[in-house]
Amino acid sequence: MKNFFSLFSLGYLCFAIAWQEVRTLNPNLAYLGQKPPGLIPELFAPDIIATGYYERDITISPDGTEIFYGILTDRHVTIFYTRLAGSNWTEPEIAPFTHNSKYFFLEPCFSPDGKTVYFLSTKPPSGKEPKPGWAYQNIWASNKQSDGTWGDIYNPDTAFNRPNSQFYPSLTKTGTLYFTRSDEKTGKSEILRAKKNGLKYDTPELLPPVINGNGNIYNAFISPEESFLIACVENKHNAINPGFSNYYIFFRDNNDNWSEGKSFGPEINIKGSNAISASVSPDGKYLFFSARKTSEKMKVLSSKNTLGSLKEFLNSPQNDNYDIYWVSTEVIDAIRSKESSK
Repeated sequence: MKNFFSLFSLGYLCFAIAWQEVRTLNPNLAYLGQKPPGLIPELFAPDIIATGYYERDITISPDGTEIFYGILTDRHVTIFYTRLAGSNWTEPEIAPFTHNSKYFFLEPCFSPDGKTVYFLSTKPPSGKEPKPGWAYQNIWASNKQSDGTWGDIYNPDTAFNRPNSQFYPSLTKTGTLYFTRSDEKTGKSEILRAKKNGLKYDTPELLPPVINGNGNIYNAFISPEESFLIACVENKHNAINPGFSNYYIFFRDNNDNWSEGKSFGPEINIKGSNAISASVSPDGKYLFFSARKTSEKMKVLSSKNTLGSLKEFLNSPQNDNYDIYWVSTEVIDAIRSKESSK
């Protein structure tokens, strides 16, 4: 274990240096002008993104000027979008490539160069008839146009879009695509990766049993340098949040060896909340994740019987819907340091 993490520490140092090269915005403009969190997770952008709806799946462009995230309501399962225009962020709106409300859209992920967004959609594959609900789950993409707008969606490659359900794309700096595929009969999910080969992808390969062999695993984020993976894991004993899926991190060395998964603590694996989705900001400073929590204020509001209290409850974060939180990636450093000392 010590040898593995010694190699990992060297790789992580290179990884951190590479991320430092990302252009940083004026602190007053970056991350919607929000005050950065420390080691305790905080709601991300209350009343802007954390609004009381079910929010998840956040991705930020490499230059920090565009944000996509998923939102679920009674009428929509879609992707919202905000961008920095001059010195102001635009009001979040439905992403331009998701306007067809006949289909669901979730799980956006920027490409390393920021010119493409990959995401899940239930739009039927070519030659197939539309079906309701989650009948189709494939990875689609939209390219950024020369005028800064986003183009029509397209199937990026049939190498990974097969009859099975595949979703939650995440890309490395070299373009390797990590994603989840679930068996249509058993429902079991596994993590695969497909390496970029020119304009195409190689045949996807399953990640090893150290990752896929410990129960149902899904919605995995891969770091740009491919040095760690954060995934949602079910059917695994977790003393912190038993009976629910939880966020785990797996470290990878330069020889493609993976560590055993390590659970995050109770601040991230919140009791009674399922792991849904996680990602890391392009500058490497912040971990984002979706979780469900009910604040004391919301508990009081839910006990009142007035229309006003109901409206406030429904339109406030931490009302037992899933919200997006962020926390310093020092929490990842702490897990890595603890394991390397064993």
